[in-house]
Amino acid sequence: MEDTQSLETNRLQSHLMNNSTSVDEEHVCKLVLYTEIPSINVRVWDVAILIPNLIFMMYLVTKFSRARLKLRAANSPIFFTFYCLVLFNVFTSILRCLISMTLDFSNLAADSINITLWIIVKCFFLATEMSVVVFALAFGHMESRSSIRYVLITTSFISLAYSASQGALEIFMPDSIFRINSKDLNLFGHGGIVFWLISSVIFTMLYLLILVLPQTRLREKLALPVNRSFYVYVSLLANLNGIGSIGCTFLLLAIKEGLCIVDVTTFLYFTLFTPLVYVTFLSSFFSVSQSSIMFSYKAQNDDRVEEDTVSLPHQPSFSSLKTDSDYIYQTDNIYNNTRFSVSDRQIANPLYNASLQSPDSITGYSMDEQTIDIEEQKK
Repeated sequence: MEDTQSLETNRLQSHLMNNSTSVDEEHVCKLVLYTEIPSINVRVWDVAILIPNLIFMMYLVTKFSRARLKLRAANSPIFFTFYCLVLFNVFTSILRCLISMTLDFSNLAADSINITLWIIVKCFFLATEMSVVVFALAFGHMESRSSIRYVLITTSFISLAYSASQGALEIFMPDSIFRINSKDLNLFGHGGIVFWLISSVIFTMLYLLILVLPQTRLREKLALPVNRSFYVYVSLLANLNGIGSIGCTFLLLAIKEGLCIVDVTTFLYFTLFTPLVYVTFLSSFFSVSQSSIMFSYKAQNDDRVEEDTVSLPHQPSFSSLKTDSDYIYQTDNIYNNTRFSVSDRQIANPLYNASLQSPDSITGYSMDEQTIDIEEQKK
């Protein structure tokens, strides 16, 4: 009788532990997650993620001096924050790959270390993902370090709570889909298929909501982003999460090919997300040759050609990013509190008009000719 009860208990535990569809270890989409390169004993999956991140890091290194000078000239906390987030994310992703390559997975501790590293990287990526959207939608027009700090702290706590839940599920309720019995180890399963599905659906709905906001009446009440690049960014993330949710659904429906779908979305997320943030929010800013000038005064009519190329997604131009210098170098505003009008300044200072002319146009300029013109104007 006791043996029967014990057998039933074991069956129940087995059912709870294998609450999702099992995928054969020899399935190609599962093999790619743990197969090692024979000569160096390094996982193919880690190498595949490492190479794109290394290429992007080398690109950032070659542009570092120029980026540093641009950020210093612009003195923009938001762009500086974006740049730091990009650097930090690509660095942590590379570090995770390198550490994982040194682990001996025959040791049980290596399994836990690998999963912990994945959770840490995911935590940083998720915090960045939420931060950049909040900056663009709500805080992008505020060049305030305190507001940026508040956003970063808030999104970091949300991401930490998410990652803590994900880590707890990985440790206490590992998904059988990511179990390798032959090697007695568990692969990183993103908290399990159910958790992954719920997360993907939530993020898909949020990004779709952002995409439809400009088509609603809220566009009249909210300062929504106007640049097309921002909506391309949101659309790509919506599609990525949506495809990932489809893959998770397939796995729950015992369709093993769903693992291939989630593998592809995972690879794209951890290799292309950081470059996507850079291209959307920073590449145009760094490519403009006169960014230091653009940040030193309010954009005039002549600057309209370059306004959209360097503005944040929510802004039509940098003119909404007002700094102290923005209020100083404003056409004629510096003279508004004096007793001189524009015409008075032209009369009182004979060099004023000449200073506004090109060097070629003032060739042969003499004070006598200017004096005669002034006398005629007074008459």
